[in-house]
Amino acid sequence: MRRWLNSYTAYSIGCFFVWGAIFAIGATRPPLPGYPGLLVFSGWTIGWLSATIARYVYPPPERWHS
Repeated sequence: MRRWLNSYTAYSIGCFFVWGAIFAIGATRPPLPGYPGLLVFSGWTIGWLSATIARYVYPPPERWHS
């Protein structure tokens, strides 16, 4: 289980919950002009998606065994 907690999947699930909390809190406040939260979320999503594609296309090298 410890290995699973240090995985990219666990990171992605954690980010999903954090963004959900941010949007839940933001829903209780009056909207700001220009929707800056959605712009930040869009930028983060683009970065997460590109990192996910890079991890799939270029997997990490195998460790050296001596």
